[in-house]
Amino acid sequence: MALLISAYGLVTAGRLHGPGLPFQLMNLVGGASLMVNSAYYGAWPSAALNLVWVVIGVVGLARARLGAAVPAD
Repeated sequence: MALLISAYGLVTAGRLHGPGLPFQLMNLVGGASLMVNSAYYGAWPSAALNLVWVVIGVVGLARARLGAAVPAD
């Protein structure tokens, strides 16, 4: 949870770039950790929500990676 809140706070404060790799990694790891924790305690709606968060993080990482791989004109 600390990673998710920190990522949001850092983007809001302008210290981190939203589409950037650090933000996406923080969201992915934070969401995955909360998903595992929620599933462990049987909180399935929360686990499902965090699974969506993880998918968003994976898509964000893929876009960041593809964007870095494409040379600028």
